[in-house]
Amino acid sequence: MIGLLQRVSRASVSVDGEVIARIGRGLLVLVGVERGDGEAEAKRLAQRLVEYRVFPDDSGRMNLSVSDVGGSLLLVPQFTLAADTRKGTRAGFSTAAEPATGKALFDRLVAEVAAFGLPTEQGRFGANMDVELVNAGPVTFWLHVPPRG
Repeated sequence: MIGLLQRVSRASVSVDGEVIARIGRGLLVLVGVERGDGEAEAKRLAQRLVEYRVFPDDSGRMNLSVSDVGGSLLLVPQFTLAADTRKGTRAGFSTAAEPATGKALFDRLVAEVAAFGLPTEQGRFGANMDVELVNAGPVTFWLHVPPRG
């Protein structure tokens, strides 16, 4: 599984002009599910997202996690993160999970993150979404939990 996390001051997701999710300070995470991913990868990515240190401490060093600062998470499914871009000028999607598997594992990731007790919002799987954010820093990290297969 792939999590492209961005430290944000605020973020929201809209579908058909209606805001369906919104957070203040926290992490916006674009999520890609790859073929071979399973519940173990969802659980590991959830743990990494909640514990990854991207917020500044009193010295300005990135030593605090979203948990440490009492932040929120906005998880947004984005299958294009799992694209194969190694050749040509058009992405291939043979490395992305099938839609049913992708949705099930995205939902599992949302549940795993929420189990940590942090406010958790989500985008809508399969929808055409407008994502707005204020990237604080900017700070962006690509986290990858490769399939075990």
